[in-house]
Amino acid sequence: MNTQTKPPILEGCAVLPPMHQGNGLPRRHQGDTSKAKGKPGRRNTADRFAVLNTFADFTMAGLARAEIAVWLLLWRDTKPDGLARTSQADLARRAGIDVSTAKRAVARLVRRQLLTVVFRGSLRRGPSKYRVHPTTRSVGGVSCTFPPDP
Repeated sequence: MNTQTKPPILEGCAVLPPMHQGNGLPRRHQGDTSKAKGKPGRRNTADRFAVLNTFADFTMAGLARAEIAVWLLLWRDTKPDGLARTSQADLARRAGIDVSTAKRAVARLVRRQLLTVVFRGSLRRGPSKYRVHPTTRSVGGVSCTFPPDP
């Protein structure tokens, strides 16, 4: 019989992976000092959260729930090239709204200049491509600066 006692496992927690491997340090600190390819650096991450903070502080109060959900999903899906690629059906599914509601939310976000449709996809052409902006081009008469569109 084993004399070691294991800590109790909460119901449903047995399927979670361990948070740390090996010597108790997170995996990225276990001797691997190279940066993983494709991962954003510290500056890019700070820029992404600056966009989110600007949206939350200045823009979100004037939007409907569907518009907020669609904007946040597209912001999260934005790749380093500045584009988010997804279908409106996928947006609707992930936001918990109807496809027609997602289409209206995208149209309203475009009208408010919070979203630019770079490529309108279809069944045979692939997903649509969007560029996400945290605020409109002018807020209270003050012009906002955005990085130039590539």
